[in-house]
Amino acid sequence: MTNSVQPHGRHRAPLPPVQETAATTPARRAPHSPQHASPQHSPRPAAPAPRPGTGSADGPAKQRDAFFDNAKYLAIVLVAMAHAWEPLTDHSRTAEALYMTVYTFHMPAFILISGYFSRSFDMRTDRLKRLVTGVAVPYVVFEIAYTLFKRWADDDPTQPISLLDPWYLTWFLIALFVWRLTVPLWKVVRWPVPLALGVALLAVISPDIGDDLDLQRVLQFMPFFVLGLFLKPEHFQLVRRREVRILSVAVFACAVLLAYWAAPRMTSVWFYRRDSAQELGVPWWVGVVMTLALFGCSVVLTACFFAWVPRRKMWFTVLGAGTLYGYLLHGFLAKGSRFWGWFEDYPWLHRPVGEVFVSVVAAAVVTALCTPVVRRTFRFAMEPRMEWAFRRDATEVARERAGSPGR
Repeated sequence: MTNSVQPHGRHRAPLPPVQETAATTPARRAPHSPQHASPQHSPRPAAPAPRPGTGSADGPAKQRDAFFDNAKYLAIVLVAMAHAWEPLTDHSRTAEALYMTVYTFHMPAFILISGYFSRSFDMRTDRLKRLVTGVAVPYVVFEIAYTLFKRWADDDPTQPISLLDPWYLTWFLIALFVWRLTVPLWKVVRWPVPLALGVALLAVISPDIGDDLDLQRVLQFMPFFVLGLFLKPEHFQLVRRREVRILSVAVFACAVLLAYWAAPRMTSVWFYRRDSAQELGVPWWVGVVMTLALFGCSVVLTACFFAWVPRRKMWFTVLGAGTLYGYLLHGFLAKGSRFWGWFEDYPWLHRPVGEVFVSVVAAAVVTALCTPVVRRTFRFAMEPRMEWAFRRDATEVARERAGSPGR
């Protein structure tokens, strides 16, 4: 996510436009190239597609868009807090209401941003390489790491390593891999968002899909990714209007009250989107209604969330580049707290002061895991270079030969 950061101050500045990659805009001439370049000299290729969670699509970090980095950081904080609230929901109706409210929009917001910055993805060689190194490789690494962690922390030596059955948080990586590969398809169909929503509806009434690659989640969350693909900067500017920001406060308040009422009456499993209606023990048409209702609620609350995301550079803006690190790494602590019985051993965590404490700790931990020092430490697993694994592109080799001395 690399749009120019707007200067901040007293006056409100409009959301900066997204820079287009060379797939749609001619590349800039080199500073010392002649006015009319020779036909045999190819333009500089576009920067590769953004890695999930880091989001650098069009330029160096100094050109990143503060609004989207802020949104990603705040979304990942909500993800961590919701995971910390989960053990509290059995004893606290308030915790359950907050949990359901946040679960309605935190992953949809994250997925929508991922779709927004996948708009330039195509089957070009450099982008496919980045898809492998930035999504597929971390999936394999963390799927194995989570399995080994569960064997040790949960004293479960029989836990199998299966790349076809994503465990815990790794479902997002396999989903992002599939979604990115389908980007060219969504660009050619006439009604992409309704079509994606139709696919989600078919998924929720299809219990035979099974658990392989967590396809239920891949398909049921896909409408948010497709929606992000077709959003424009002006759409984000619309939610920044003063009246929308004021209205969003009332909408969030109503959402929490509705969740408080619904907490003892419905299961929060609907928000995970990992099961079909039949697997949840309800008729198929209930799955259709719930999918449409949750999609509408998620879009509205996501818009309200974006309305309050700061557009200027904040102290946490730099952390927006490391959200995938925070997402995957905090899972070890989130699951470890269950395996080691922390919430059972310390009953005071289920009281209001304990719920606040848990929320603060979750926010602090995921914030620390998004910092540059953590990114540098785990870059070997999250953003490996791996030039050795790929054949060199013929165009790149020819360009290097053309620019080598003596030619």
